Amino acid sequence: MTNTPESADSTPVGSSTIRFEPLTCSIGAELFGVDLGDVSRDDTLFTELKALLLKYKVLFLRDQDISRAEHVAFARRFGELEDHPLASSDPEHPGLVRIYKDLDSPAEHYENAYHCDATWRQKPPMGCVLRCVETPKAGGDTIWVNMVEAYAKLPDYIKTLIDGLRARHSIEATFGAVMPVAQRHRLKEYFPDAEHPVVRTHPETGEKVLFVNAYTTHFVNFHTPENIRYGIDYAPGGSNLLNYLISQASIPEYQVRWRWTPNSVAIWDNRSTQHYAVQDYWPGVRKMERAGIIGDRPF
Repeated sequence: MTNTPESADSTPVGSSTIRFEPLTCSIGAELFGVDLGDVSRDDTLFTELKALLLKYKVLFLRDQDISRAEHVAFARRFGELEDHPLASSDPEHPGLVRIYKDLDSPAEHYENAYHCDATWRQKPPMGCVLRCVETPKAGGDTIWVNMVEAYAKLPDYIKTLIDGLRARHSIEATFGAVMPVAQRHRLKEYFPDAEHPVVRTHPETGEKVLFVNAYTTHFVNFHTPENIRYGIDYAPGGSNLLNYLISQASIPEYQVRWRWTPNSVAIWDNRSTQHYAVQDYWPGVRKMERAGIIGDRPF
């Protein structure tokens, strides 16, 4: 069990008595003295932890020597789990996706890009629980970003410009780009491009969230008389605006960076954050197991 530092905050969040320490002024908190196996079986502990998650958006714990069954049971407290079409799940625990990176791993994309998981789905994940199985001696950190803060700090004229805009998110244009043409087309048939608001509303907190990322390809309703005088206002005008919005995730003031150790865990709200898995550890090995929780349609 992790030792509790003297600086850990005991200030309640709602009725929470879980001890925690905020990691930045914008996002992230580390929890102490908590076993996720216990949380999976205790309604009160789970309620307290969820309140902390909604406030800090990503929670971190160390020394979580829990079983895969306990990992899955904890994640299912939030909702049913989903598989990934291109990453294998543990055979005995459907929905527990294995993200194993070693020298024999094929090239994979969009971990080392700022992204919100699976926004190419009509209903992207509500959140994820990621546990470190094996970590390199150096490198392999993950960065999370507070996209509520990213929206709040936009200039007012940008907020006005993007109000009501919608955008496409594509698995074909990202993971599918390395596939043979026929396979890529089949992937798109199974997962047609999703359309989401550029600014979504968090269904539980009511917060406004900037909701474009590495899976976003273009706006679908930018080409209107209010925005377009000539074609050049749309291309590259619209794409430049999208790139500007996507770039907001790279601002350090909105971020927290986590150094993994074996049995450490991150729990994040996928509706209000993005993340970036830093691939700076070759020839080291990094093995993670992730439970993604089915979400709802963004509005």
